[in-house]
Amino acid sequence: MDFRLTSEQEDFRKGFVAWLEKNIPDDFDPSRRRSYETEEDLKRAYIDFQKRLSDGAYAGMHYPKEYGGQGKTIVEEAIVLQTLAATCFELRWPGVITHGMAVPVIYTCGTEAQKKMFLTKIHDGTQLWSQGFSEPDAGSDVANTSTLAVRKNDHYIVNGQKVWTSFAHVSDYCLLLVRTDTGSSKHKGLSYLLVDMSLPGIDVRPMTQITGEADFNEVFFDNVKVPVDMLLGAEGQGWQIAVTTLMFERVLGDVVMGAAYEKKIEKMIAMAQLVKRSGRPALEDPIFRQQIAGAYIEVQVLKYHGLRSFSRQLKGGVPGPEGSVGKLLWSEPNQRLTEAALGVQGIFSQIMGGAPWSIQDGFWQFDFLRSKGNTIEAGTSEIQRNIIAERVLGLPKDVSRASIK
Repeated sequence: MDFRLTSEQEDFRKGFVAWLEKNIPDDFDPSRRRSYETEEDLKRAYIDFQKRLSDGAYAGMHYPKEYGGQGKTIVEEAIVLQTLAATCFELRWPGVITHGMAVPVIYTCGTEAQKKMFLTKIHDGTQLWSQGFSEPDAGSDVANTSTLAVRKNDHYIVNGQKVWTSFAHVSDYCLLLVRTDTGSSKHKGLSYLLVDMSLPGIDVRPMTQITGEADFNEVFFDNVKVPVDMLLGAEGQGWQIAVTTLMFERVLGDVVMGAAYEKKIEKMIAMAQLVKRSGRPALEDPIFRQQIAGAYIEVQVLKYHGLRSFSRQLKGGVPGPEGSVGKLLWSEPNQRLTEAALGVQGIFSQIMGGAPWSIQDGFWQFDFLRSKGNTIEAGTSEIQRNIIAERVLGLPKDVSRASIK
């Protein structure tokens, strides 16, 4: 398949690049791993930049105009997202759940009132969303969800705990998976709520990671009253909608990650040209060259896997379980890539950003530490391999899981 852009699409890309050069915030530094010191600073920068995208007609490219989109095609959406990933990935980072999950699932499964209530405000930067799926006893196995929502008149009363909830501490709303029927089987008793994070009874506790940041959170719900009209779909459809959410995350997500990682490879090569090992540039060392070549190949595999899935969606297909392949292709290779980058630095790999001897301002030290979460977040590698084996390849169920009732 020919993945090259048409002349019209290339003109659109060039126009967006020109617009982006004039609209990148002055305080954003693309050479640094982090331009903003605090989560609140980053949230402010995201909101400002998303508003600029909306005003410039570059937000929600393939969504209808009545919902704050531009009424274009998903190809223009992919062009915008790839360009942003390769140019200013950090500015879009707080919105990864918002745009990758909340928008498509509300648009696909929401009522007309829900679409009008949320989508325009998401596209113009007014709202940030988080995802409340994982629990202490329901990590990648979301069917084990126990957070309880009991209907009482025109509200659900929600009690329970979520964990590893990305961006909960800065989000305005949450995609919340709850159990509404304790008598049904694990999958059939789940429902899906759109929860205002400012409601009384919600307690968000950030979890500091090895990087020193706190993207993940614990969230506690104590008799939280959620209006019934914030139910997405029907009661008992939570499992199907949750799966749909994750499938949407995968398709454009792989395309975006491929673009971001290509930029990362360029940074790695530039470093290897400057850093000396045994008296010569590391890029001339056959071992380091082999590691960089391997990283480049893995990024290209991710890129073209993403484009293959994207092509299927262009033809009207629905995202399927093969998205788990893409998740493995960006999570595990990123750990190998960052480890190889530190190997290039030698003894300087121990120096974090901010020190006068740090290389590329500690970009790779931060990325190496952060990459350890890649194989946990968005579904562990073990779960992804089970999905691929059972639902893509048609192999028998994992014996250790199949024996659990």
